[in-house]
Amino acid sequence: MYKQNRLMTTLLKTIPEIEQASTAEIKTFQNKKLVELLQYLNTNSSFYQRKFQTDKIDISKIKTIEDLQEITLTTKDDLQQYNDDFICVERNKIIDYVTTSGTLGKPVTFALTDADLDRLAYNEAISFACARVTKNDVVQLMTTMDRRFMAGLAYFLGIRKLGAGMIRVGAGIPELQWDSILKFKPTYLIAVPSFLLKLIQYAEANGIDYNASSVKGVICIGESLRKEDFSLNTLSKKITDKWDVKLYSTYASTEMGTAFTECEHLQGGHHHPELIITEIVDDNGVVVQDGEEGELVITTLGFEALPLLRFKTGDVVKAHYDTCGCGRNTMRLGPVVGRKKQMVKYKGTTIYPPAMHDLLNHFDEVDCYIIEISTNDIGTDEILIKIASEDTSAKFLTKIKDHFRAKLRVAPVIEFHDAKEINKLRFPKMSRKPVDFIDKRMS
Repeated sequence: MYKQNRLMTTLLKTIPEIEQASTAEIKTFQNKKLVELLQYLNTNSSFYQRKFQTDKIDISKIKTIEDLQEITLTTKDDLQQYNDDFICVERNKIIDYVTTSGTLGKPVTFALTDADLDRLAYNEAISFACARVTKNDVVQLMTTMDRRFMAGLAYFLGIRKLGAGMIRVGAGIPELQWDSILKFKPTYLIAVPSFLLKLIQYAEANGIDYNASSVKGVICIGESLRKEDFSLNTLSKKITDKWDVKLYSTYASTEMGTAFTECEHLQGGHHHPELIITEIVDDNGVVVQDGEEGELVITTLGFEALPLLRFKTGDVVKAHYDTCGCGRNTMRLGPVVGRKKQMVKYKGTTIYPPAMHDLLNHFDEVDCYIIEISTNDIGTDEILIKIASEDTSAKFLTKIKDHFRAKLRVAPVIEFHDAKEINKLRFPKMSRKPVDFIDKRMS
């Protein structure tokens, strides 16, 4: 039986010992966990049993993280096509089912055992501790716990394990959020950053002094806060120019079951080596040099029901290896540059959606927007940005296009639309979070 890491069952420490270990000690630790994982998969996973046989992989020869490159990558298509074959436990051991958001395709089901939920709680507890949350804090959750959403459940379990208090408000409804803030006095919020602008707007319209509130920090999910040099992007500047709160960036996914969360130094999300092995690879699946961008590939540690081996996340990232001022000696991930499948080649320029989001967030006049990508008659990418704004003048349109040209060297097609029309596209009935990017390109 593949056993859970003992670190998850011991008393929670502010910084787990393994995260303060030397690079060599972390590598030795992960090599050992990798060997255990391979044996577990070879015994319990139909998908990986078949993969090892088909690819003629002798797992006894895979001893180190470097040896992993002998194994072909696992893709999102594999998960979608053979979802049940990844599950490693009997059905009666599964106590929770979640699904991915399906941002780039059909949602995938993930099963969790009781031990997997303990792992999830441990991950979030040490991630919150990384962002300076303690058992003396009260945290307000501004995301859903239903709709088969792993994140909301993980946040609740993590705060509970940390010993802090939680207010489960859920998504949206600024009035209810402020009622809860003023009544229960949370010290931290868990929220999508753009929603904080709506909280500010509501507070200003209703005479609420948000800078006199109890909130001192926000654990931000779903949207980027920083540029690649870790300076604030447009969205986070808009928030902090008005509200004196500290914004902590996080990066996670259902497939990873692990979060990369910033510490007080705000220099990228910290890696938890007891929970996940990371590789950053180029288009050929070869590990890139330190400091180079590439696609994040993950191998999960400690999962019983559905562990993953060399799984391509689709996210383009860059790692940072210098020791952080917080005392952790683990790798840190910088802001996600973009998703590989969402990369746009437009008039000779490579663009990822986050760059366009940052430019559009620059304009206070823009109420909401959606980016649509399609293929034109000659087979190249086209960008259409639909914007809702009170100012629909030609002058404002030119101003937006000039800003794009200055920053990205190209200007897409931009149209003004009614906010209701755009929000219908942004909030599909089955979606758990807003959709700001629609890809209509031919596959």
